[in-house]
Amino acid sequence: MAGSMVEFASNGGTAEGYLATPETPNGKALIVIQEWWGLVDEIKGIADRYAEAGYYALVPDHFHGDSTSQPDEAQQQMMAMNVPEVEKELIGAVDFVAEQAGTEVVGATGYCIGGALCLYAAALNPKVAASSSFYYVFPHGKPDWSKIEGPVMMHFGTEDEFMSVSDIEGLTAEMKEAGVDVITEYYEGAGHAFCNTANRLGTYNEEYAELAFARNLEFFDKNLG
Repeated sequence: MAGSMVEFASNGGTAEGYLATPETPNGKALIVIQEWWGLVDEIKGIADRYAEAGYYALVPDHFHGDSTSQPDEAQQQMMAMNVPEVEKELIGAVDFVAEQAGTEVVGATGYCIGGALCLYAAALNPKVAASSSFYYVFPHGKPDWSKIEGPVMMHFGTEDEFMSVSDIEGLTAEMKEAGVDVITEYYEGAGHAFCNTANRLGTYNEEYAELAFARNLEFFDKNLG
C-alpha cells in the first residue's frame, strides 16, 4: 500500500503532508507526526500500517520538504521550527484527515518531537479525541495541558537518552495535575527512538516496537468510537 502527498488548508494558505488511505476504511482517522528527521520513509511506513488497519493516516510535513539522516542537521531543523506556524498546520491537518474519513473525531500520535506535537494537536483542536506520544522531546515549551480533553498514552524506554525515568514521572505528574487522563507505558531497557525501523540511533527494538504499535491500535480503536 502506498500513500500520496496531499495539500491541506493551513495558515491562510496550504501545507503538505503524506496521506495513507485505507483500502477498507474503519471510519477512523489519525495524524501521525514525524521525528526530527523530517518526512522520511519510516514515518510514512507507520502511516501505511495504520491505513492497513483501516485508518486514514496523515503525516503533516512540518519541515516543508527538508529531511536528513544526520543527527546534527536534525537538531538544527528542530531548533529552527516556527512553533506558531506548526500549531496552525496541526489544526489544519486534523481538520483535513477528519474530512477525508468522514468523522468528527481524530487520533494523534507522534514520535520524538512528534511525541510532543501530537499533544499540542490535542490541546489545539477539540476534534482530537485521543493521543499517543512516543518518547516526548521538545525544546520549544509545552502545550496547555488543561486544554487536552481526551485520554493520553505515553511510551518511553527506561534508558531514554533524552528523558530520565524521573523526568518522565515528573511530566506524567504535571499532566495529571492539569486534569489529563494519562497513562505512561515503560519499555524496560529501551532507548530513545526504539520504534524507528531505520535504526538511526542504533536503538530499534522490534519486540517493543510491535508491542507499542499493538497498544496504540487498541487505544485508538477504543477511544475513537
